Amino acid sequence: MKSLFAAIALTGIATLSAGAAMAQDAAKGEAVFKKCMACHRVGPDAKNLVGPILNGVVGRTAGKVDGYKYSDINHNSGEAGLVWDEAHLVDYLADPQGFLKKYLTEKGAADKAVGATKMAFKLPNEQERKDVVAFLKTK
Repeated sequence: MKSLFAAIALTGIATLSAGAAMAQDAAKGEAVFKKCMACHRVGPDAKNLVGPILNGVVGRTAGKVDGYKYSDINHNSGEAGLVWDEAHLVDYLADPQGFLKKYLTEKGAADKAVGATKMAFKLPNEQERKDVVAFLKTK
């Protein structure tokens, strides 16, 4: 019986440790964001570059920044209801083009999943994606 309780306790500790390892870290996300700065800016003096400013991106409708011309697929995703919450951003950063095509298809708007997003960059590391989204939440 003691070994059963020990196994359950160890499983719980391992689960908690894995969860802590996947926690979001805005400070680490700020460092990861340096990879994004070739195209994007944040902060009070941010301006649109190749990509739009990312101030307030968490909670914003896709394809909606004043003064920025989005690709058709990104604009269409916003028109279909895409709002950038944390989960969507984490998924998007792994494969922007694939994410938008899948989103539009699932919304019944596969005919609007045309063209390519301007964002060719992919961030394959899930922890880095979570951290950069945590950083963006602060902007």
